[in-house]
Amino acid sequence: MFFTSFAKPIDDNLRNFVGEIEAQSSSLSVLAARQFRYSLRQTPVEVSIKEPRQFNVLEEFIIRAAIEFQPPPTEDELASVLGLDSVFIKTTTATLRSLQTLSPTSPLTVTPEGRSFYEKGSVPQPPYPIQINAITDPLSDKITFQSESLNEIVINLPDLADFITIDNTIADITSLPLEEIQTSIQASGLALHVPEEGKIVTSCKVVASTQKIWRKISIFIIFDAFEDKLSIQIRNGQQILESASNWLEVLHAEGKISLQTLCKLSKETINCEPETILKQKNTEIEARLENIRTKSLETATKSDKKSVVCEAIQLRNGQISQAFLEVLNSAKSQILIYYPWVNQAVVNEKLLTLLQKLANRGVWILIGYGIARRQEDEDKPIPPEMEKKLRAIKTLDGLPCVQVLWLGDSHVKEVIVDQEIYLCGSHNWLSYRGNYLPLGESVYKVTIPLHVQEAYEFLANRFQNNAEKLWKNSLENRDYKLAIKSLCVWGALGMEDIALKEIQKNNWFELLPVWLNVALQGLKSKNLSGDSASFKTALSLLSQVSIEEAFIELLQQGWRKVIGAIAINNPETALNLLSDEVWVQFIRLKIVQESDSRNDFILYRT
Repeated sequence: MFFTSFAKPIDDNLRNFVGEIEAQSSSLSVLAARQFRYSLRQTPVEVSIKEPRQFNVLEEFIIRAAIEFQPPPTEDELASVLGLDSVFIKTTTATLRSLQTLSPTSPLTVTPEGRSFYEKGSVPQPPYPIQINAITDPLSDKITFQSESLNEIVINLPDLADFITIDNTIADITSLPLEEIQTSIQASGLALHVPEEGKIVTSCKVVASTQKIWRKISIFIIFDAFEDKLSIQIRNGQQILESASNWLEVLHAEGKISLQTLCKLSKETINCEPETILKQKNTEIEARLENIRTKSLETATKSDKKSVVCEAIQLRNGQISQAFLEVLNSAKSQILIYYPWVNQAVVNEKLLTLLQKLANRGVWILIGYGIARRQEDEDKPIPPEMEKKLRAIKTLDGLPCVQVLWLGDSHVKEVIVDQEIYLCGSHNWLSYRGNYLPLGESVYKVTIPLHVQEAYEFLANRFQNNAEKLWKNSLENRDYKLAIKSLCVWGALGMEDIALKEIQKNNWFELLPVWLNVALQGLKSKNLSGDSASFKTALSLLSQVSIEEAFIELLQQGWRKVIGAIAINNPETALNLLSDEVWVQFIRLKIVQESDSRNDFILYRT
C-alpha cells in the first residue's frame, strides 16, 4: 500500500477490506471504497419432483415388449402371450400410464421419459411437491434457487439504483423453459434435480407474491501500478462479483457513470494519484537498491578479509559477465531475470547451451522485460528470433522451460537465483554488446537473506500477476498453449498447488498431463516434495477421467513418471500414494496392468 487509505473516500467499515486488498500486492492501491444497498427479488415457487423406484417383473416385461416387439403389442396380445387374465395387464399398464412411462394410446408405446427410467432399471414414482424460493439478482442477471427464505432487513445505505440504471424487471418464472429452471436448480446446489439418479423436476409454479429484499454491496476503485490500470470491483462481503464488476467497468468506459458521483472520487485524484503511486513504487525500488549499495560499502571496508556467507559485494566491469554465468550455473531450481530489453549478441550459443543444461537438471527460468508502461510503446521489443530460441529450451519432459514475459514499466536490472543470490545494478544482463563491457558499470551480488527475499517477493509477484492474466485469457478462449504457459510460470514459482486448483476448478482435465510434467520438474530439482498434498489431490481427480479421453496416453505416461520420480527418493512415500481407491483408478485407466502389484510397480521404477 502506497498511501494511507484514511485520506481517501473510503467508508469506515471497509477499511479492513481495503487493507486486505492492498496487502495482496505492493502494486495495488484502493483509491475509493463505498457501500450501497440494492434489491433482490424473492419469489416463492413450488416444484414437482419425480423419483424412481425399481420396476417389478411384470412392469419390466410390459415396457420391454413395448420397446422390442414389432409391431408393438396391445394389452390383450400380451395377456395371451403370458397366459394371464388381461385384467392384470391392463391394471399394470394403467399404472405405467399414470406415471407417464407409457403413452395413453394403444398399442403400447413407451414415452421418452419412460425409456430413460427403464434404462436405469426403474419407473418413476408419483410426483411430490416441494416449496423453494427463486431469487432474482439484477447485478448477476441470474435466477438462483434456495430452500430457505431470505429475511427482510432494513439497510440505511444509499440505493445503488439512484446512481446506476439497474434493470429490476421481475422475471416471470412460469414463462421460463423447464430446462432452464432445472439447470438453475442444479447450479444452485439443491439436490432436487439429479437426472443421473433419476430424480427429475417436472414442473414449477409461483405460489406467493414476489418480495423485495435489500442487500449490501461494496464498490472498490483500485489502481494497479504494475498494469497502470484503474479497475472497478463489486463485492458482496468477501466475494468478488466478476460479471457485475465487468458490467460496471463497461459503463464507466462508455461514460455512463461518474466515479465522482458514485464514489466521491474527484477527477484530480483519478488523474494524479496513479502517477504519484508509480513514482512512489520506483522510489521504493531505488531505496532498496540504495540499501544494498550501503551494505556493499560496509562489506568492502571490513577488516576481516575472510569469506562472508551473507554479504553484499560490488562487482565491476570484467567481473560482471563471469559472475553472471557462475551464478546462473549454480542454480538448483529457479532463476528470475529482469531486464529492460534484450540484445541478440548476448543470447548466444554459450548462454543457450547453459540454459538448456539448467533445464535438464530441473531448473525453471523466468525472464521479464520491458521499460514502457504499455507493451505496444516499447522502443526495443524483443527480437522474435531471439524469443523463439529461448522458448525452444525444453525440460526433459518437453515443456518450455524458459518463459519470456513482458512485465514493463521498470528500468531495474535484476537476477535472483534459488531465492539465495541476488544480482542487481546498472548492467543489462541480456542487452550489453556481447564481449563489450562499458567502463564504469557495476553490479551488486547480494546474499543477505532479508534483501534477497525482498527482491524476490517483488519480482515473483509481478510474474504471478502475469500468470494469472494469461490463465484468465486462456479460459476465455480455451487456449491450450496459453494455459501451458501459465502452468509453467506457476511451476517456476513453486505454485504447483495453485495450478492444480485452477485445473480442477475449471474442469480442464486435458491439462492434467501438463501439470504432471510441471510437477516432474519440481521433483527433479527437489523443490517439490513427493508427499505434497497436491499429488493426493491430483490422484483424486482420476475418477473424473474417462479411458476414452484423447489425452489418456499422456496421462498414463505422466503418472508412471511421477510415481517413479517419487519412488527413487522415497519408495514408501510413493507406495502411500497408491491407496486402494487410487489403485482401482490406475487399473481402470490402464496406468498399470491388472496383474501388477503395488510393490512390484514401485520396485520396477526404482
